[in-house]
Amino acid sequence: MINSGSGESMNKVIGIIGLGIMGGAMARNLVQAGWQVFGFDPSPERIAEAKAAGVTLCDDVASMARQTGTILTSLPSTRAAIATAEALAQSGAPPRVVMEASTLSLADKQAFADILTAAGHVPLDCPISGTGAQAATKDIVIYASGDSAAIAGLRDAAACFARALHDVGPYGNGTKMKLVANLLVAIHNVASAEAMVLGMKAGLDPHQLVNLIAQGVGTSRIWELRAPMMAADAYLPATMKVDVWQKDMDVIGRFATQLGVATPTFSATIPVYAAAQAQGHGGDDTASVCAVLESMAALVR
Repeated sequence: MINSGSGESMNKVIGIIGLGIMGGAMARNLVQAGWQVFGFDPSPERIAEAKAAGVTLCDDVASMARQTGTILTSLPSTRAAIATAEALAQSGAPPRVVMEASTLSLADKQAFADILTAAGHVPLDCPISGTGAQAATKDIVIYASGDSAAIAGLRDAAACFARALHDVGPYGNGTKMKLVANLLVAIHNVASAEAMVLGMKAGLDPHQLVNLIAQGVGTSRIWELRAPMMAADAYLPATMKVDVWQKDMDVIGRFATQLGVATPTFSATIPVYAAAQAQGHGGDDTASVCAVLESMAALVR
């Protein structure tokens, strides 16, 4: 934790703005590790879940900023991120370290940072690699970028909700690393669904497919996380909703285009995710692309 001069690092205090699938899991793990967690979210449902987990709820962003020197933001959209940065900047709180963990474009991350820096705060770009299910078991990785001393101060807190925290250099490098990782997630997820459908159409037992592929060279972390959902044809609760993932896909695509990098395999997955959303899977886990491919293959279970 960052030492704010008030003994905060000894008291283990942190604030989390955004208590959804990811932020809520991190908050619960920190509470369980003995941290005092101040939380804020506009959703009554998320507030109730956080309160039940032992999170101290704040009425607004400004009141949170006045109570903790380190704040983590896990937000669903650019609009939410910018609004949060403006609220923190206008809070009148002393300088705070703000660990921004959302998946946003580089331009949006920079806009977030500019607002906070102008108000004297220290923004860090810290996207997370992992799903909500992994966050629940602390099996996520943080790609931290920005002020190295501030990143070092986060290690005690990060150890309570993540498998690893990596300092990847100047502000923005964390997002670059996350977009590269998410490009692979997009591909591995559809590839896993394609393999599942091929195996099931060939008459193989889907649960045996899950187990045996996981033991061989063809496995991936995404296979191990999502193939069981595909085998069960059950996509709730979602670890990443198709609706939310569409935003991530757009960010990755624009990032690659701006750099002039061809992404033929990634691009081939775009219509599959779009079909999942069009077929009513927007609130389901992205593993539901398997249902799309089953339909295309005329597979009846």
